[in-house]
Amino acid sequence: RNYFNRPSAKVTEDPEESMEREQILEDMKKMKKLAVDYLHPELPVTVTDPYACGRNYFNRPSAEVTEDPEESMEREQILEDMKKMKKLAVDYLHPELPVTVTDPYACGRNYFNLPSAEVTED
Repeated sequence: RNYFNRPSAKVTEDPEESMEREQILEDMKKMKKLAVDYLHPELPVTVTDPYACGRNYFNRPSAEVTEDPEESMEREQILEDMKKMKKLAVDYLHPELPVTVTDPYACGRNYFNLPSAEVTED
């Protein structure tokens, strides 16, 4: 008779297997924490080391301005292009808004509402 494989026998586990399972679970917790940190950069960083500190040398008040004139002009050009694109998007999405014309020679005539226009039935 085999007392270890019977249905009523207690489940026994090898100590090496239990240590390996604990190690795997600990690694999975670490990987989950890394995945959460990667997917949610807006969450604050928690530091447990009291000697860990950092200093931002780029945003301090005494930092030198690192932008050259070409970058400044390019940024202004990009912002101007973005304003034009926003105006075009608003004009496209809202056809009910009135059209403003700046050209004095631009004119239009509605031939459908003239008194002499032919009457059409819908």
